[in-house]
Amino acid sequence: MNFSDYLNIERIRLIDAASKKKSLVMLSEMVCRSTPFDSHTVLADLFERERWSSTAIGHGVAIPHCRINDLSNPIIALLRVMQGVDYDAPDKLPVKLIFALLLPTGDNEQNLDLLASLASYCNQPTRVKELLSAKNEADLLHKLTAPL
Repeated sequence: MNFSDYLNIERIRLIDAASKKKSLVMLSEMVCRSTPFDSHTVLADLFERERWSSTAIGHGVAIPHCRINDLSNPIIALLRVMQGVDYDAPDKLPVKLIFALLLPTGDNEQNLDLLASLASYCNQPTRVKELLSAKNEADLLHKLTAPL
């Protein structure tokens, strides 16, 4: 899967530290900067999903996600947190890569395929290690979209 279809350099940040709450605030603001959607609404939807269960998948990765009315195509934003975030991960490791995934309502199969592809990609420790070695946002985007 080519994630660059849904992710761009403006929606990638490398930060030193954050909390789970602060990371979700930053991600919602990043995705809404270039859309007509309200960041407070997106944030509320991401928090609502986290209330069901943590979206941390292990290996230092979390994929908070939600569905957005009137969204025509998925949107991905990415934070790389140097210090890691306590995210209630199943493996108890701090989360250093947080992918926010906004999905259109409807087309459940496409949405599930994208979420599954991203999770599968991030469940490969070699890929995660490569992403964590990125020096800046452009390098991170390049590593994410380059073949392994």
